Amino acid sequence: MKPTGGSVAAFIADVTPAPRRRDAETLTALLQEISGREPELWGSIIGFGSCHYRYPTGTEGDMPVLAFAPRKAASTLYLDSTERHGDALARLGPHTVGKGCLYIKDLAKVDLDVLRPILEDVLSWTEAGGDGYAQITVEG
Repeated sequence: MKPTGGSVAAFIADVTPAPRRRDAETLTALLQEISGREPELWGSIIGFGSCHYRYPTGTEGDMPVLAFAPRKAASTLYLDSTERHGDALARLGPHTVGKGCLYIKDLAKVDLDVLRPILEDVLSWTEAGGDGYAQITVEG
């Protein structure tokens, strides 16, 4: 995966439904503040920063350091692992999870004071090189 260019603002302006667009604007500001990096489009994902990962299996690639995608059904935030954040997620408010994804249908209904430390931890974990299983090298 690589940044694909394009205007993040124009992409967000086309997001539907309107509550997802509002959430995309809020998440863009929040992730930019947490990461200290500018938003970039990675296809339909809004990413902040870039890193390279390599698994012991030889699988490797590039991904954003922090990222989310404003999908029609919910905003998808990409985490390192939802299991690592179980206690905080229990206090977050309405959401669902996958193995490494956090799905939020309405950002106004979750506690941003709980979400922020989760995202800060994901950033720290990534910048520290991951958990030792995968090698992660942050670029820039």
